[in-house]
Amino acid sequence: MNAQTYLGIDLGAESGRVMAGHWDGKTMQLEELHRFPNGGVEIAGTLRWDVLRLWAEVQNGLALAAQRFGDAVVSIGVDTWGVDYVLLSKTDEMLGLPFTYRDARTRGLLEAAHAKVSRAEIFAQSGAQFMEINTLFQLLALQRDHPEILDAADCFLMIPDFINWCLTGVRGVEFTNATTTQFCHPTTRNWSFGLLNALDLPERILPPILPPGTRLGNARASVVQRTGIRAAEVIAPATHDTGSAVAGVPTTQTGRSVWAYLSSGTWSLLGVEVPNAVLTPGVLARNLTNEGGLDGTYRLLKNIMGLWLVQQCKRSFEARGKSCDYAALVQLAQASPPFASLINPDDTRFLSPTDMPAAIQGYCRDTNQPVPDFEGTLVRCCLESLALMYATVLGWIEELTGQRIEVLHIVGGGSRNALLNQFTADACRRLVVAGPVEATVFGNLLAQARTRGELRSLAEMREVVRNSGGVTEFEPRNSDAWAEPRARFERLLAG
Repeated sequence: MNAQTYLGIDLGAESGRVMAGHWDGKTMQLEELHRFPNGGVEIAGTLRWDVLRLWAEVQNGLALAAQRFGDAVVSIGVDTWGVDYVLLSKTDEMLGLPFTYRDARTRGLLEAAHAKVSRAEIFAQSGAQFMEINTLFQLLALQRDHPEILDAADCFLMIPDFINWCLTGVRGVEFTNATTTQFCHPTTRNWSFGLLNALDLPERILPPILPPGTRLGNARASVVQRTGIRAAEVIAPATHDTGSAVAGVPTTQTGRSVWAYLSSGTWSLLGVEVPNAVLTPGVLARNLTNEGGLDGTYRLLKNIMGLWLVQQCKRSFEARGKSCDYAALVQLAQASPPFASLINPDDTRFLSPTDMPAAIQGYCRDTNQPVPDFEGTLVRCCLESLALMYATVLGWIEELTGQRIEVLHIVGGGSRNALLNQFTADACRRLVVAGPVEATVFGNLLAQARTRGELRSLAEMREVVRNSGGVTEFEPRNSDAWAEPRARFERLLAG
């Protein structure tokens, strides 16, 4: 067969990329075409996404692809982070710049929502983890602060669906991202209309939920004119980046409950693939979430603060004139004393602090621990605490599913951090298989290829990923040393 090129638009909180996947019928070779920065933009005391600039950069990437590959480009797919959204008017005007999930306006809204609808009922109608960043609480904040915008809205789109609308004009919300809102019903797999009505939120603005693999059609004429992309159709993969990342996990055990995944990046998302949402009291008590996946599966997982902790430490170090890359920070951490101080990564003070090192030091001071006072001790505190959190959550998942996890697959950018990978293997007492770094892009591109008939199943997609290489194994080698720190960490979690 002639080689085909698929394009993956992968937007993250720190950067975005347009990636090409060259398919020869057996392997998918990745090529980065265009990378650009992303991040929240502060304006008038709020934190927003500059989605117009992101769309302009996406078009720049598509233009490069058209110049390089012409009509060999057969389809385009988009994935991004979850929970954030764009509102359109009846005349397709964008209503304001979208807020980022780290904006402070949702503080305290969990309690306000629970005053109207119980925690148990919200969980029954969503299956979702309770986090104040979730779309449900973002809409409640908009209802409180700017009801006129909500009144003017005609269509709600998640961020990847907005990019798809820019590409095609289609209004729809893809299933995997819809499940991050906390108002997608976990058994009907449609919007939770009863929950929305109980909270006085408008259901009229919600477009249809589309399954991953939906063919959205060809690009708008204006996009073709601007970029030169002609033959490509737009296909919705798992548009939530973690959904695509899990599709790109190179396991040989699709359909079996013996493996777990950790999508490691700004956020750490640790969980297992299950055929249906798990809605037991134990899942609610542990505050786990059910997010959609390919083929109607769900991802029972926990959202953990992740490498945001280290990213923001690095940002503060640089603001103080100490420039060092991530590799240097990891070396400093490795040379620092072990287990001196630990933090609960999910403490709310770490969600959006102005100074992450100061927030970590304040936490240690408040919990009567030694206060880390330089770059290496701060980063080691973050990495050890993350590994202990992974071990704790893995134990919860085994308890809730009744299944022993034999191997933990770590994918995404964090899979390059060999020190954290080894810490995780030691803390979890499990084999860790790290890689590929580009699992999200693989999942995006291979879902497109499957929709076009090149692959038949999720298992075949994962076989292609395995054949791509880029995987490293970490065996537990010092687990006994983690027993006392784990007990100390669990006391921190308990309060």
